Amino acid sequence: MIESVALLMVGFSLGAAVLLALAGATVYADMQPPPLARVAGWVLLATLAALQLAHGRALLQPGEVPVSTSYVAGLYVAVAAFLLFFRGALQPRESERPWHVLVLAPVGLAWVLPAAIGVPLAFAGGVACAAWLAVLAHRLRAQRRRFRLERGVFVAHALIALLVLLVGLASPWIGLHAFRVTYAILIGAGLFAALYLLLRFPDLPARAAEAVATAYAVSTLTRVDREAALLRLRRVMEEDKAWLDENLSLAALAARVGLTPHQLSELINTQFDHGFARYVRGYRVEAARRMLLDEPTASVLSVGLAVGFTSQSTFYAAFREITGQVPGRYRRDQAGAADRKPT
Repeated sequence: MIESVALLMVGFSLGAAVLLALAGATVYADMQPPPLARVAGWVLLATLAALQLAHGRALLQPGEVPVSTSYVAGLYVAVAAFLLFFRGALQPRESERPWHVLVLAPVGLAWVLPAAIGVPLAFAGGVACAAWLAVLAHRLRAQRRRFRLERGVFVAHALIALLVLLVGLASPWIGLHAFRVTYAILIGAGLFAALYLLLRFPDLPARAAEAVATAYAVSTLTRVDREAALLRLRRVMEEDKAWLDENLSLAALAARVGLTPHQLSELINTQFDHGFARYVRGYRVEAARRMLLDEPTASVLSVGLAVGFTSQSTFYAAFREITGQVPGRYRRDQAGAADRKPT
């Protein structure tokens, strides 16, 4: 039974890796992470898919299948890619130094060490990398009130990574078969969590990037008239209704306000205690609330698209985040309250 679950996770992982790669190349292409981190992300997905293929082939063969040198090398590549990708996400300004590629050097150990030593050593290196990333993530603690979800996501994936590391370190004692089964399931669980979160919270990468930028930012508003900038921002949002543009970006809004993107991001964070994406969602949800009640025959999807959301999933997620209800339930509750109000 457990082997069937592992094989199911292998198949799912291959499809999930393709979907995540496509999302990175299309929906999230404009996020522009550091080049090294971007390449590391592609390599990480490709390596996890290759490892899962190896797990699937081994589980389908009878008997104990020995670990190949290429498999051990894949473990080292996955650890290095994991480190480079998340370091680029957590500390973008420091992630482009050339010496960072030296984390790939241990890959050569796969060809000189026996598997019984190479596999646990690869996961021991993963423990060290995870500890380093945890130190970087700790710098986001000042943003915990505004970015609870992003920190929760990191913690959840860190726990999955910790389980993977423990399984890898225990491989000499639990046996290769149990190691492959458990590792295949955990990789599938991690990819499932990533896909679910992107579908449930499509703007999560942008919000996480904003949390990092805020945590490391040096004030860019020392020579800016904040009150005048706020007046311009409110005029653009409330009179010009810039939020109706479904492709509105931080850079585009900053240009209309007369600030740099960094200045506008800091202004919104310091004045409204949340980031750019949440700020824009607030205007759209408020307009949607009025439209849901003023136009009772309009479909929920048409309301969401009319106020600037690009899909039903993003509309539902934003509306629930701000009001605590989904749009249809909000409309029904408000209509019921109006009916019960005495004339």
